[in-house]
Amino acid sequence: MNGSKPALSVVAPCYNEEASLPEFVRRTTAACQAVVGEDYELILVNDGSRDNTWACIRALASTYPRVVGLNLSRNHGHQLAVTAGLARAAGERVMIIDADLQDPPELLGELMAKMDAGADVVYARRRRRASESAMKLATAHLFYRLLRLVSDVEIPEDTGDFRLISRRIVDRLNEMPEQDRFLRGMVAWLGGVQAEVNYDRDARFAGKTNYTFGKMLRLAIAGVTSFSTWPLRLAGFMAGVGALAGVGLAVYVVAGFVVGRAAPGWTSLALIMIFFATVQFACLGIMGAYLGRIFMQVKGRPLYLVDEEIGGERREESKPRLEALGGSR
Repeated sequence: MNGSKPALSVVAPCYNEEASLPEFVRRTTAACQAVVGEDYELILVNDGSRDNTWACIRALASTYPRVVGLNLSRNHGHQLAVTAGLARAAGERVMIIDADLQDPPELLGELMAKMDAGADVVYARRRRRASESAMKLATAHLFYRLLRLVSDVEIPEDTGDFRLISRRIVDRLNEMPEQDRFLRGMVAWLGGVQAEVNYDRDARFAGKTNYTFGKMLRLAIAGVTSFSTWPLRLAGFMAGVGALAGVGLAVYVVAGFVVGRAAPGWTSLALIMIFFATVQFACLGIMGAYLGRIFMQVKGRPLYLVDEEIGGERREESKPRLEALGGSR
């Protein structure tokens, strides 16, 4: 390695992967050595596994000198396990890959070639997904199209977290303070030159998927709510529709009273209900508008990122920073 900064770090979250890990490490080690020689590190993050995954990682670390193991205190979920690995990764480039061997580590050479050509991020787009049910394929297809439709950021379709990221993007990603993380969206938000490599996704090497429908649903909700205020705008739209419906009903109730078709007391009761329902809809719409702005602000993301500065005097602060809001200027 070149001191403390290897050319490549590989980050692999692991949850109940004891059956796949030896083969995953063997193949990933071979792929790394073919591309960068011994100038790499392989970071295996045990995400609170219930089997012997951590014992397996410890054994592999004693056998392979480039393997680093991280053992999380409990199951934090895939996205936070990857985040822990990224915080530990020291490489000039970082590849994120799952340990179940559905994503082939041998694709590293193509990913590196794309980055050599000038990309900051090279994501792997799935052409085909082997041994996955029709329901899984249909829901995944729908999710990516819906996310692309409503997201304020252009997130590539049919891509997971399998990708190669430059050091600059990793550093910026590590500075983003979100608690509920949707990494593929966060990487897309960071921008830079982003390229793709297409591949066919394999079946799991061993065992069954740990990504249940509930986990996929939570990830989908995180993706939509983290990168779109569309649900809040929808609430405002529904409030407007409710208000218009309330006005129409009020006209109908008053007209019925005038022509004598209303039962005694019904008109006043209906008008009271319509009034308060309309006020509630209007208040929800207003609250949604303000909540949307608060939602975007409390993320604490930098207002802008400067890639390069030429000419003039250099500022002492060279890192991207968040401009202060409010107060004296």
